[in-house]
Amino acid sequence: MVQYEGTAYAGFQRQKGLPTIQEELEKALSVCCGEPVRVVGAGRTDAGVHARGQVVSFFTGGTIPTDRIPWALATLLPPDIVVTAAEEVSPTFHARYSARGKVYSYTFWVATFPSPFWRRYALHVRGPLHRAAMEQAAAALVGRHDFRAFRGEGSAARTTVRTLRRLDLEEGPGGPVLRLVAEADGFLYHMVRTLAGTLLEVGRGRMPPEQVEQALRIGDRALAGPTLPAHGLCLEQVIY
Repeated sequence: MVQYEGTAYAGFQRQKGLPTIQEELEKALSVCCGEPVRVVGAGRTDAGVHARGQVVSFFTGGTIPTDRIPWALATLLPPDIVVTAAEEVSPTFHARYSARGKVYSYTFWVATFPSPFWRRYALHVRGPLHRAAMEQAAAALVGRHDFRAFRGEGSAARTTVRTLRRLDLEEGPGGPVLRLVAEADGFLYHMVRTLAGTLLEVGRGRMPPEQVEQALRIGDRALAGPTLPAHGLCLEQVIY
């Protein structure tokens, strides 16, 4: 299990000349295992996105006991990346392709003034928000649908059909915090950030809830809301 604060990184996936989570993990694991290591991440989070429950898999012939890996990595990784657990798995296990679902959250700081403590983890929104309208729109999105209206440009997915198992609004903790929690069998590129942007437009009264249903039904990206900034997004859990 890997946690990271993604502010300083260009995303999870290795990119030439840019700092990434994958590069830092591979450097540390190669030292820890005494051989070159390449990791596979369950989610290729974008630049600035955080994770509380990222999962990676890798093969190694190293002799370090599995339960000692997190302790060894604690001295090798930068302080904004922490490995909290490690375990042996079947050779057929793949962090990405073995996953049955993921849970993401998008966090809003709903207040007149921004918070210096939440600025890296929540989008500042000057409220109030129409919570009931947001929940009505969210309920219409739950289920198995074609989410092509809520994907970002550059998506290479073979299909845009996904099962959104839940899309909940939760309060707090730590002040006027509102979290959107999304669980699905998989997500399209920028899907959660676009769902969050759409519900925010509804909450601000700039979009009626019925327009969200229309966007879903027609598949027109122009009917959905904006893709929100990355810093409010967090990979919470990978489900196997």
